[in-house]
Amino acid sequence: MIGRSYELEQIERLKKSPKSEFVAVMGRRRIGKTYLIDQAFQGMICFQITGIQAGATKTQLENFNLKLHVHAQTPFVSAPPKDWGEAFFWLRAYVETLPKNRKQVLFFDELPWISTVKSGFLQQLAHFWNDYLSKQTHFVLIICGSASSWIATNVANDKGGLHNRLTETIHLHPFTLLETKQFLESKHVFFTNEEIAKIYMALGGVPYYLDGVRRGESATQAIERMCFEDTGHLRNEYDNLYSALFNHSSNHEQIVEALAGAQKGMLRSQILFKSKVKDGGPFTRAMSDLLSCGFVATVNQFGQKKREEVYRLNDEFTAFYHRFIKPTKKYTKGGWLQQATTQSYKIWLGYAFELLVFRHIHQIKTKLGINGIYSEISTFYYQIGQPNGLQIDLLIDRKDNVINYCEIKHYDSQFVLDRKYFDATKSKIASFKELCGTKKQIFLTFISNRPLKENEYSQALVDKQIVLEDLFAF
Repeated sequence: MIGRSYELEQIERLKKSPKSEFVAVMGRRRIGKTYLIDQAFQGMICFQITGIQAGATKTQLENFNLKLHVHAQTPFVSAPPKDWGEAFFWLRAYVETLPKNRKQVLFFDELPWISTVKSGFLQQLAHFWNDYLSKQTHFVLIICGSASSWIATNVANDKGGLHNRLTETIHLHPFTLLETKQFLESKHVFFTNEEIAKIYMALGGVPYYLDGVRRGESATQAIERMCFEDTGHLRNEYDNLYSALFNHSSNHEQIVEALAGAQKGMLRSQILFKSKVKDGGPFTRAMSDLLSCGFVATVNQFGQKKREEVYRLNDEFTAFYHRFIKPTKKYTKGGWLQQATTQSYKIWLGYAFELLVFRHIHQIKTKLGINGIYSEISTFYYQIGQPNGLQIDLLIDRKDNVINYCEIKHYDSQFVLDRKYFDATKSKIASFKELCGTKKQIFLTFISNRPLKENEYSQALVDKQIVLEDLFAF
């Protein structure tokens, strides 16, 4: 299995646990949650059910009955149970027949779909755990769902029978660049790091998306085939991406669309204005969902006494969709191959590379040798009479009295730092120190896809350089 080393360690502990375990597995849609459980618990799953999207309670109960028959290898009960109380009665009757000398795994996948409104499912699940499973030593009860916020609200933070019952949470994140490279190579796709970054900046580290990349085609060809051809398996992916996860998903989609047009992120008030989502409950719930599922991330503003966070779109595919796929009404063969050479695409790569950098903060800290030092990540913006004000992409504020002032740049050829850039950057650093009143040491850290051309200006200005290859570190 590619990556997932931390999660596999968690699972090994569960297998060896002397008591029954109640586990929640979370992560965005298509991230590989089901695959992880199926592979890691191979041969141990005694019952598995996947919820049916938009299915009524009756449909979910019929599905439960069929799965019980499959796993019990006999018609355990002739007719579908009339409610979830009866369903869990029969499930208990079945699992009581199983050997107790090894772990038995019960896996409820897409739990939010199973737990329909007023069905009583969660109450009966809680009773099943509290009254029976938790009193045994050989069970692992796993619940899974792409809507992480739903599980957090209805299970982890439940005020009733499920309160404080979870014994382990596994949260799957997108692959890193290194894991993406390993995944592609396992499919005999051997790309340069530049090509991998191109794929990543369009699709992100989502295994299902990356699985569509074929040997013998460039990153640009792969993106055209998957995202723009009428039969491409990602051509209509966005249509279901949010609606499959969230109720009233139009609010979520309006928020991410607003953020997709803001390269440096937005404040809450700005999102409300641009998205037109109603302030209060509708916005708060939608934003909470997006944050929980990893579609949106927040970053602090440096030096702000009132800690108003900047919201950033944190999903590569959503950003790519709104910039390029959505405006393409009709597919023309070779259209993306042409568009990928335009100036607008090169400008967009600068934004996408910035997201790539924020996704790999751990690798940047490793290169800087500061993983063992407490630090805070922030951005900085101050309007000082200039059209764009003073804007700093990334600041790493360290406990050892140092701030890494990071310039993030993406170029299609080697960048040459000249006198004009040198003077402008020195002026920005001086303005930043004056505005913030900081006495800390400032280290100019230049993060780019390609190394700088070394000259007198780069030697005088840049304290540390980080390139694309450094983001491929473990």
